[in-house]
Amino acid sequence: MMNAASNPRQPYEHYHEWYEGQDRARLIAKSKEAENLFRKTGITFAVYGHEDSSEKLIPFDIIPRIISGREWRKLAQGIEQRVIALNAFLDDIYHKQEIIKAGRIPRELIERNEAFLPQMIGFKPPGGVYTHIVGTDIVRTGEDQFYVLEDNARTPSGVSYMLENRETMMQMFPELFHINKVRPVEDYPKLLRQSLASLAPPGCSGKPRVAVLTPGIFNSAYYEHAFLADMMGVELVEGSDLRVVDGKVKMRTTRGYEAIDVLYRRVDDDFLDPLTFRPDSALGIPGIMDVYRAGNITIANAPGTGISDDKAIYSYMPEIVEFYTGRKAMLENVPTWRCSEEDSLKYVLEHLSELVVKEVHGSGGYGMLVGPTASKKECAAFAEKLKARPSNYIAQPTLSLSTVPIMVNKGIAPRHVDLRPYVLVSDKVQIIPGGLTRVALKEGSLVVNSSQGGGTKDTWVLED
Repeated sequence: MMNAASNPRQPYEHYHEWYEGQDRARLIAKSKEAENLFRKTGITFAVYGHEDSSEKLIPFDIIPRIISGREWRKLAQGIEQRVIALNAFLDDIYHKQEIIKAGRIPRELIERNEAFLPQMIGFKPPGGVYTHIVGTDIVRTGEDQFYVLEDNARTPSGVSYMLENRETMMQMFPELFHINKVRPVEDYPKLLRQSLASLAPPGCSGKPRVAVLTPGIFNSAYYEHAFLADMMGVELVEGSDLRVVDGKVKMRTTRGYEAIDVLYRRVDDDFLDPLTFRPDSALGIPGIMDVYRAGNITIANAPGTGISDDKAIYSYMPEIVEFYTGRKAMLENVPTWRCSEEDSLKYVLEHLSELVVKEVHGSGGYGMLVGPTASKKECAAFAEKLKARPSNYIAQPTLSLSTVPIMVNKGIAPRHVDLRPYVLVSDKVQIIPGGLTRVALKEGSLVVNSSQGGGTKDTWVLED
């Protein structure tokens, strides 16, 4: 909020003036009110494998994160370039593999990758779009310095929190939205439905029927699945509600089975079709991949997109962006050591206490080591894991992440944050002006994931 001279930064000027005139007791009461709103609405998440696996409220901070129109334009241009490159990369690796032939990416990194699906080779999804919904995680290290931390193109989550955070803030502080010209995010469900429907398969006649496929109520993100289906006005279905009939995927209704044209799936590839992938899956639809390859359904995001989430692939993103767009990446990657390479592994093992080490397929803050906060014993144990499976890990420096203010008992205090803007891809790229700001609530912590004790806050992108 403040610059080095202890004056409010330009995007925060109106907010800071408002904040200075507020009664502290009122803000504390509003913070509790927000918690009650979240509890009544049922905005929860679950943590797998946790001793207490009950549904938890995601902590919400009432001080918004504010981004100027100028800052947002820079981010949006870089995100659009990256998403276009990711989609071109996926199309290429499942078809001509020009990037491999050009020697820009090792063949084994693709073909030995568990997220690469041979079943997608030679198949082009409807509209040529693989990444219908993308969440790009971004961190800031300086006034004009942004880095992409990771790409989420498999099944990016968290957009329901972005929408609920905004609704909560508008309900509690309507006056702030008169003082500040904040760009809207609440039309995301409408835009999502329009974007999905625009990519209906060629065989679709009439208005496309869209549905959201959920693994069910025990999934950690079930709240979001139900929320998005409700907000889009479409059906929420489980695998048991669907079957393949006459070459189409059909949904059980009171009028019999009716065809679905677009399936926004929140089920991982492995569980999507027991006839193609895991035969023990009870979450998917037997035969859906045959219907998909026949061009009779659109699956969003396309099966096989998960390879672009791989953190070893991430380390090649500057080359990927330049290869497919002909331009240098506008948004930089965090410098990354690939532990599969002998020299990199040697460096990482020698500097373990200074680095962040992550699993290439990891998510949610699990399976990682934050060297500067780890004990010698933890570092030694992790070194053995690294030596046993070096190709399973990448390492990065610990960045000096930007901070934003949060409400604490004594007033406000700085905490580290990241940002996940959401992108919709159809015949155009639409970037929602805002996103999910995740905040590390523990003092000094760099881990923002809700499963690791992080919280969220509303993200404001200002009109110029």
